[in-house]
Amino acid sequence: MHFDRLWRGGRLATLAPGREELGLVENGALGCVDGKISWVGNSDDLPPGYSAGQEIDLEGRLVTPGLIDCHTHLVFAGDRADEFEMRLRGETYETIAESGGGILSTVRNTRVATQAELTTGALDRLDRLIAEGVTTVEVKSGYGLTLDDELKMLRAARGLERERSVSIVTSLLAAHTVPPEYRDNRSAYVDLICEDILPAAAAEGLADAVDAFCETSAFTPAEVRRVFEAARAHRLPLRLHADQRSAGGGAALAAEFGALSADHLERTDAAGARAMAAVGTVAVLLPGAYYALRDKDLPPIGLFREAGVGLAVATDCNPGSSPLTSLLTAMNLAVILFDLTVDEALAGVTREAARAVGRFDSIGSLEVGKACDLAVWDATRPVELVYWMGRNPLHSRVFQGVPA
Repeated sequence: MHFDRLWRGGRLATLAPGREELGLVENGALGCVDGKISWVGNSDDLPPGYSAGQEIDLEGRLVTPGLIDCHTHLVFAGDRADEFEMRLRGETYETIAESGGGILSTVRNTRVATQAELTTGALDRLDRLIAEGVTTVEVKSGYGLTLDDELKMLRAARGLERERSVSIVTSLLAAHTVPPEYRDNRSAYVDLICEDILPAAAAEGLADAVDAFCETSAFTPAEVRRVFEAARAHRLPLRLHADQRSAGGGAALAAEFGALSADHLERTDAAGARAMAAVGTVAVLLPGAYYALRDKDLPPIGLFREAGVGLAVATDCNPGSSPLTSLLTAMNLAVILFDLTVDEALAGVTREAARAVGRFDSIGSLEVGKACDLAVWDATRPVELVYWMGRNPLHSRVFQGVPA
């Protein structure tokens, strides 16, 4: 048996389903051919007479699947540091939005930015994620809110793959907020999404999924239904910002449509959790937003565990409610603030994150046939990835079988 590359002598956290304790393999070896994993197991069990173009001694290091940031708003222009300071003085997210700030502030900056400018700004944030072992990043639109500007954002996101060794998964989030020009005619804006923006994004292959923000300050369940039905017509998977600031039944709505994920979920009830579990909708936890907004209502982690809902963790990197570019920090916040276990946190940025973006068939665990995306750590125990704050223990990163 021949390998293009073979890593051996490490501690592999395979995250393979059905295996206990993160599927740990001691004295592990992993081989790849053509960018895909072709062998995983104990080094002592390697096939007799194997050969490798390159053999790498892991020297006992921990190896995980490449990390996946499954919820980001990485493409945008400007910042909202002034609003951050306003919140420090006691103003709320809602009052800032009502005065013309919030998402619409970023919309104004993003609309006047060129695609090249958006790409350049996103690369700075992307590089910080990559430096921590991230190999796949989900990127949303939602700061354009016109046909041309939403497509511009998605094209900028797609272009990141040409600039860096990373996989980008895109989500069309035109239903992020109602733009000011449609403030008095919300239905017409939903028409624009369903009849123009969504079909154009689908025709150009720019959207891997369709997302929406179901919230009192954004879109009603009825409006989200219209968007989701249009997405279904184009055979696009669904995701939903749900139950973040109010209990609006978003989790149940996501489950009704078989969404890949429902995200935020601070105010989801037991019925919503059970509905998600029934269809396999992943709960994406965003502790950066919870922390930055000084929220007081925790996501119902106990209800999700009891129902059997998969738990993913992401940065929610955005300029307003989660200016966070560290997935390792998101993991730390998840165990400290949300009481996740270390195993749940690591699964949340690998296996469950892959499910949240609809790609568990190809990434998220160390299994034969999947992409050889690896993070090699100057650590031996998974807890070390979560324990440190401000320390990056990444030793090396592998993307599709190539050290990157």
